[in-house]
Amino acid sequence: MLRLVIFFLCTISAFGQSEVENISSLIAQKKYYAAKEQAKTYIESQPESLKLQELLGDAYSHLKEWDHAINIYKNLVELQPQNANYHYKYGGALGMKAKTVSKLQALMMINDVELAFLKAIQLNPSHINAHWALVHYYLYVPGIVGGSNKKALNYAKKLQALSVVDGFLALGQVSEYKKDFKTAETNYKHAITIGGSKTCYMHLVDLYITFEKYQMAVNTLQEAYKKLGDDSLLERISEIETKID
Repeated sequence: MLRLVIFFLCTISAFGQSEVENISSLIAQKKYYAAKEQAKTYIESQPESLKLQELLGDAYSHLKEWDHAINIYKNLVELQPQNANYHYKYGGALGMKAKTVSKLQALMMINDVELAFLKAIQLNPSHINAHWALVHYYLYVPGIVGGSNKKALNYAKKLQALSVVDGFLALGQVSEYKKDFKTAETNYKHAITIGGSKTCYMHLVDLYITFEKYQMAVNTLQEAYKKLGDDSLLERISEIETKID
């Protein structure tokens, strides 16, 4: 009898893991609607699975169904208040929802956004995405309601202590927001030297485009293509070359 119980429990665990993998795979393939529908179906038989609920929230987020995502993440936060990632995702969904409503409604939400990100970092001081979220939050929220270049810079520096590449990218964004072209360029170039990813290159490219330095953007994309061999970079080069006199 004991062996039967153990087998049954292991079967449930394996079955649940398979479902999680299926939905995760659909999300990775950007099949968000299918992921949403599968998650909802699986949750009917496994309502206690927090991972399935989280994946459903993720699918809703990708589909920009913010109200549904917020409800799920809020419930997860209440069920596991010590889970940093749940707080981060809850804050992220709230923040995206705030972008879609009136300024008055957004003002009533943004404090909860900040608190969620701060809580995520309190629970997990190494949470890179939550640090990034606060950099963006303090940069783009109006100063009268809590935005602060100084705080954004502070979290960019904290981010650099966790990930040198992310830190340089964040410092570059802070400088770019302040229209300090030279400092932003220097930080992005440091990120490229250390990380060398497409993301690093595109930050520098976008900086050049913002400041209408199109030839420099093309040169950077050509360098990135030689290193990475990503054909999408060639398409980007063609787009930008049309802006060069």
